[in-house]
Amino acid sequence: MKQRKNSNVSSTDNNNTKNSPKTSKNNKLTHPLLKKVFFLCLIVRFVNALLVQTYFNPDEHWQALEVAHQISFGYGHLTWEWEKGIRSYLHPVIFAALYKVLAFFHLDKPWFMIRTPRLLQSIFSAFGDLYLFKLSQEIFGDRVAKFTLFAQLTNWFMFFCITRTLSNSLETVLTIVSLYYWPCIRPSSSKISRGSRKWALAIAAFACAIRPTSAITWIYIGLLELYLTRDRLKFVLLEVIPIGTLILGFTFLVDRWMYGTWVLVPLNFLKFNFLSSGGDYYGTHVWHWYFTQGFTVMVFTFLPFSLAGIFKSKQWKLSGLVAWSLAVYSLLGHKEFRFVLPVLPIALMFSGYWLATIGEPDKSNGRGKRSPSTYGRCSTKLQLAILFLAVSNIPMAFYMSMVHQRGTEDVMNYLSGEAYNGKVKSIVFFTPCHATPYYSTLHRNISMRFLDCTPSEDKGALDESDRFLVDPAGFATEFAKNWSIPSHIVLFDSQEKLLKDFLALHNFEEIKRFFHAHFKVDRELQASVAVYTRKEGQ
Repeated sequence: MKQRKNSNVSSTDNNNTKNSPKTSKNNKLTHPLLKKVFFLCLIVRFVNALLVQTYFNPDEHWQALEVAHQISFGYGHLTWEWEKGIRSYLHPVIFAALYKVLAFFHLDKPWFMIRTPRLLQSIFSAFGDLYLFKLSQEIFGDRVAKFTLFAQLTNWFMFFCITRTLSNSLETVLTIVSLYYWPCIRPSSSKISRGSRKWALAIAAFACAIRPTSAITWIYIGLLELYLTRDRLKFVLLEVIPIGTLILGFTFLVDRWMYGTWVLVPLNFLKFNFLSSGGDYYGTHVWHWYFTQGFTVMVFTFLPFSLAGIFKSKQWKLSGLVAWSLAVYSLLGHKEFRFVLPVLPIALMFSGYWLATIGEPDKSNGRGKRSPSTYGRCSTKLQLAILFLAVSNIPMAFYMSMVHQRGTEDVMNYLSGEAYNGKVKSIVFFTPCHATPYYSTLHRNISMRFLDCTPSEDKGALDESDRFLVDPAGFATEFAKNWSIPSHIVLFDSQEKLLKDFLALHNFEEIKRFFHAHFKVDRELQASVAVYTRKEGQ
């Protein structure tokens, strides 16, 4: 029988089992208890999804829900990425199916259209939480798994992002589920089923179909598996190639159906983001941004615990995955928090490991019994650590999810209700492009116009959004020469004060204002979002 190189528990990555807080094999959580863990995660993520009421990244709406709305209801805006064929329909189709179900039961009303997509994502997220628990349980044992779950459910950025309808959120879930099935990640292959690696490959391929950059993760894992396994030819010829071809072939068929022609999305994506640095159009950061700002902010106060857990556990394969992902993404000019979301749960698992070691002091009296004084000190340290992490993360999670940058969500929720009651005929958005949700929230086929920011072939050329921000009054005056006067105008307070005369000239008055933010992010302070409408009788 062929044996794996890593099946010997005396290997480097498995020596940590001697001093890890791992419980005995007979004490693994039973199936009914795993169900309880899942239902706990499901409840938490349901509440999480309902509490998320802020705007984070345009792609949550414009590259997922807006596309799904266009598929399901025949209207919605497709951005330039869909014209260039650098996005796969595989992710939006999931939400299109949800919209079809809502429409079938006549539930496509404002509340359901706004809330149910994140509630659907919360179900996926709960599975991700469960599999992170199972993965840490498999590697470190029950006690670490419990603290890992604590870290996963309380980390502010995970709470803030994982129930959003970003493709990165689903990619993160698929990454964790796939890692659980990879033999090279486990400390021993003795209890792995024969089909485990096939499941791992299928889920990894699906993650790459959702987001081609997920290949960064699976190149590392694939090479690691190739190095550790003895049946290399079987792995490559009978598993990687057939399964990858099947999943990606299915993706090509979905895109062929939706685009109406054959489109090689991964190739187009590679050309735009890597070969031509097209992503740099949306801003660049210094090479060390993920290490010094991006990922450190995401891990937040769990960072020292994660670092301590990495060095104490000596699980270099998983910590290597985190380092590899951060390093490769650092090579790209355009950087975003969400790009490295898939490795955040791994960092949090190491936090769980360190927390578990605090609560499991070494036996210090020479007779195999714990010293009461040592146990007391460790128990106090553990309680203080948990309190510190909870107090520093939970308020942050609530503030970022419920307060910071909520105005652009609130304004569209309001307009959705008004449009449902027939009070909105057309809207112009004098805001930076993609600053608000769009038809997927409004759910009424009325005329709407936002300022375009499609990348130009001419370097240095300003798009509509840029020209508006440079000279709001001048741009609006020129824009109004060719418009059909809208019933409503939406704009931020920072531009509103520069457009007072323009709004008065065209007989617009304020009817609603929504708080947006206490501090600026990447532009001037956008404290509120205002809605203007034509004066009665005008």
